Amino acid sequence: MLLASWLNDLDPVIVRISGQLAIRWYGLAYILGFFSAYLLLRFLARRGATPIPASRAADVIITAALGAVIGGRLGYILLYQPSLLVEFSGSFPFWGALAIHKGGMASHGGMAGVIVAAIVMSRGFRAPGGGREGASHPLHLLDRLAMVAPPGLFLGRLANFVNGELLGKIAARAGDPAPAWSVRFPTEVLEHPDQISPAQWVRLEHLTGETARDASGRLTEAFERSYGSLLQGLREGTVGHDAFANMINARHPSQLYQALAEGVVLGLVLWIIARRPRRAGVVSAWFLIVYGAGRITTEFWRLPDAHLAVQRVLGLSRGQWLSALMVLAGVAMLVLLARRATPVFAGWGRAAR
Repeated sequence: MLLASWLNDLDPVIVRISGQLAIRWYGLAYILGFFSAYLLLRFLARRGATPIPASRAADVIITAALGAVIGGRLGYILLYQPSLLVEFSGSFPFWGALAIHKGGMASHGGMAGVIVAAIVMSRGFRAPGGGREGASHPLHLLDRLAMVAPPGLFLGRLANFVNGELLGKIAARAGDPAPAWSVRFPTEVLEHPDQISPAQWVRLEHLTGETARDASGRLTEAFERSYGSLLQGLREGTVGHDAFANMINARHPSQLYQALAEGVVLGLVLWIIARRPRRAGVVSAWFLIVYGAGRITTEFWRLPDAHLAVQRVLGLSRGQWLSALMVLAGVAMLVLLARRATPVFAGWGRAAR
């Protein structure tokens, strides 16, 4: 029994097809997020809150999804792990840049990809009889994409929780009484070995029967294989929780904090603002402000990425600094929109006549 906190034994894989090829919660979160965005955009179209025809909702979401995935992956590689560009292996997908199944998406990069997609789609779509339909102001398109994004952001953070990644700060050390709301993530041993105490390493080496670190302080391959097998056994139910007793730190479930901030709070604010007619760009500006503020706040309980050489600058993580820029950009947008009028689009609060 692991004191008061819960041991995360969730399996990131739903169904394993062959080797690394599998259906994962992370991928399902993306699919459900895009599907929910499609349904919400159709709702807005039918309410007369956008010139985009309901029949084109799927085209908009597919294009935005491609922008989000490509931008999110490129953003993660460029901002957090450039080494993936030169990592190759003999197994699928062969190139580290394509190994999305292992995680590694930057929300800031995904947003940049969506902005590019919105600019492209603002010209409208080719109509069957010639000409184009669904053309709109680029900022209006971004407004509507911002409104339909929160469910996907919420599901993505839940997938982070299942994966045991983007860990929160330690609430109680291994073996100490822990708050009931805290969570113990066995993945911390491989994700953040710098957070493991000498006493924990002794117990972990006894558990695996392998030397954990080499002379340079890096985890040995034998230890990673042995611990990985135990972790998989925990997820499959063949290894009991007691095997990990007094070995795993209790942490803030920062993924759930971010799911609440980026999914629930952000969504409520944007839909309340967009209920009434607004100038193009107003909702997008508030998206930047609310998302950025929420990200800055929640990341005080989240660990910076372990592989970054400089994890914090002036007390803030790289994600917090990027989010601070988002807040400033959102405020600047509101100021500019107050001085330079953009077209007004209907709100969703009343059906079109």
